[in-house]
Amino acid sequence: MSYLSDCAKIFRLGLPVLVSQIGMIVVGFADNIMVGHYSTDALASASFVNNLFNLPIFAALGFSYGLTPLVGALFTNGRPDKIGQVLRAGVLVNIAVSLLLISVMAVVYINLPRLGQPSHLLPVIRPYFLIYMSGMLPICLFNAFAQWSYGIRNTAMPMWIMLGANLLNIIGNYILIYGNFGAPELGLTGAGISTLTARVVTAVVICGVFFRARRYREYAAGYRSGKPEQSVYGNVIQMSWPVSLQMSFETAAFSGCAVMCGWLGAIEMAAFQIVVVVGTLGFCVYYAMATSVTVLVANEAGRKDAAGMRRKAFAGYGVVLAACALSSLFFGLGSSHVMKIFTDDAAVLAAAVGVIIPLVLYQLGDATQINFASALRGTGNVRPMMWIAFISYIIVGLPVSYLLAFPLGMGLYGIVLSFSCSLFLAAALFLYYFLRTVRQAARA
Repeated sequence: MSYLSDCAKIFRLGLPVLVSQIGMIVVGFADNIMVGHYSTDALASASFVNNLFNLPIFAALGFSYGLTPLVGALFTNGRPDKIGQVLRAGVLVNIAVSLLLISVMAVVYINLPRLGQPSHLLPVIRPYFLIYMSGMLPICLFNAFAQWSYGIRNTAMPMWIMLGANLLNIIGNYILIYGNFGAPELGLTGAGISTLTARVVTAVVICGVFFRARRYREYAAGYRSGKPEQSVYGNVIQMSWPVSLQMSFETAAFSGCAVMCGWLGAIEMAAFQIVVVVGTLGFCVYYAMATSVTVLVANEAGRKDAAGMRRKAFAGYGVVLAACALSSLFFGLGSSHVMKIFTDDAAVLAAAVGVIIPLVLYQLGDATQINFASALRGTGNVRPMMWIAFISYIIVGLPVSYLLAFPLGMGLYGIVLSFSCSLFLAAALFLYYFLRTVRQAARA
């Protein structure tokens, strides 16, 4: 009964996060459908830029993740004033990270012609790249406040903000991509402007809710109480940067695969974008439930309850496995129908449908690594996460992708197939280190 109760709690906490993720997927679908029907060049350009920015966006998201276990442990001990101070430090640190990432992407922008993409796509890529880059600061700001909200077990508030912004983004796409209601026809650039507007809105609204809502006034008072001590900044940074590197390495592997698809051609690059968007359907479910795992494991860590940490992690894994089974069934039977809504180009559709089998194969590895990476993050032992990701995704994943795609001549199929190698390796290592951390906590 305790196990079932934990599963139910994880599902309840994760459901609002899942709704937010589904909303983001719907926006991703809408973006790609509208852009794909506008032109294949626009879809290929969006694929390239989106996959390049996945790296800094997930690095920023990973950095904000360091707040969740800190807030979760303080929430268990009833310290809203201290939570406000930790959040203030986290906001300032995340703003600094956003400026650093913008600087890095500016260097990438200058060197776009050297990345081996089709030259006729560069005039479409450049403005979209600059607009996308402008959204990094509001993304980091929203991430910090969202992780605070998750840490205090309020996963619904960020959900409602995201849903409203997603609706705004879809409406903006419809108006600006095709030039409806008298607006100029901007194509992919219009999609970028719409996305940037939605991201600014999310940051403004969540800040307004935090500082104006009465239910959060104790947290806001702690935030305003004064400059956090140096040790608070140190705790936030120490908890954040290994998770950021972990997510950066994972995303770098996917971004590297997107670049390799560009070497294969515009058709393969557009097909890869469709596969990534469809595959995100499974990822968003695993991620949502795993967010609950992080929060609840962090609560047990605050109580120094090793058995509770293990119980919450494996209850989460049960929920994630059920989601994995449903996702795999959907991908195996229905994803080909979903892919048809993204493009009218028969060549792109054929390439995307041709990689459904490797898409299904890597789902279990993805679900397992997300669950136990989140559990390990909840324990506060985040240092191993970065080197696990580096070995799994960079040392193993990228070379295997290149080997299967080019020397072995498997092309796009080989690139998607290679995901299984890196994800299952990461899953095994995250599980091992979580169990090791729990055993050490039990002996302490």
